[in-house]
Amino acid sequence: MKATGIVRRIDDLGRVVIPKEIRKTLRIKEGTPMEIYTDRQGEIILKKYSPIGELDIFAKEYTEALFQTTGFTVCITDRDQVVAAAGPGSRELTGKSISRELEKVIAERSTKSFNAGERKKIPITENQKEMRNSGIIQPVVSSSDAIGAVILIGKNERDIIGNAERMLVQTAAGFLGKQIEQ
Repeated sequence: MKATGIVRRIDDLGRVVIPKEIRKTLRIKEGTPMEIYTDRQGEIILKKYSPIGELDIFAKEYTEALFQTTGFTVCITDRDQVVAAAGPGSRELTGKSISRELEKVIAERSTKSFNAGERKKIPITENQKEMRNSGIIQPVVSSSDAIGAVILIGKNERDIIGNAERMLVQTAAGFLGKQIEQ
């Protein structure tokens, strides 16, 4: 564990303030759900809660099935990182932090689709310049909270996102949202 040199006192209600620098670095905002753990040495561990992260094995299987059906690279993200990916380039995506632009798309709860010739494509991960080819981003909504996204990415410039791909991504996002509500 990394020491920050910052010390905070617990108030009379048992609260402690997470320093602004740490909140900014870890993208912790007001309302961000946190899990609280303790370990055997008596340390308290705070971790951002990811409902989609709870379904990581299921998400991996779902990405594999969508890849086999469409031939497109498929990603499932939570609000922080790519939870699962399948298809060409998936190793470079899995576990990476999502871009601020993708975070905004998820928060807006609207489907975004791009074809190869279009400008202003959304990068999936922080260090990625932009989505490589065609693609579609469908936010996952559960109990009226935007909690992640299902993303299809074309493998080459000739791939075009059609109505069938849109419906598959919307179905996947809807299904994941319902699974989390249960």
